[in-house]
Amino acid sequence: MGISAFLCIFVEKIALISYIFYFDLTNYFIVKKMFYGISSLSLDSKGRITVPVKYRTLLVPNGLTYLAIVESNFGCLVMMPHNIWTERTRILLKSGTEIEKRFWIGLSDTPELDKFGRVLITPMLRSGANINKEIVMLGVGENLEIWDAKRLRHHKEIVRAKNE
Repeated sequence: MGISAFLCIFVEKIALISYIFYFDLTNYFIVKKMFYGISSLSLDSKGRITVPVKYRTLLVPNGLTYLAIVESNFGCLVMMPHNIWTERTRILLKSGTEIEKRFWIGLSDTPELDKFGRVLITPMLRSGANINKEIVMLGVGENLEIWDAKRLRHHKEIVRAKNE
């Protein structure tokens, strides 16, 4: 695109998925679908969560069923469409650091979303993010963050304390 500075003009909600419209200095509009909002979820006895309906079509587009879950380095899991994960890992394989590769490739899984909207979170990923029964899912742009509810409260306290 040539110019990397974008100005956000407005956000419009369409079919439960937000679209951000950007205008760059060369007069091109860029439309980007994104995840947004917060959901309270519970882990079932098999280690699965049910992805809220509003996220499913963006998470597994065009009838695909696979997605990606990555352990983050800030205490949660990051869930994203499989194609986004594949694109990021392709770039990391060429020019990423060992730490980036470890998190994005090594500490990841590509589970399937079943017909009921459930996805299995492996015990290793749950353990790495300290995920227990009560979960909070945050839509944060291209990704969904999966937090243990207590850990998110603690994380927010730390962030707020730093900003005081």
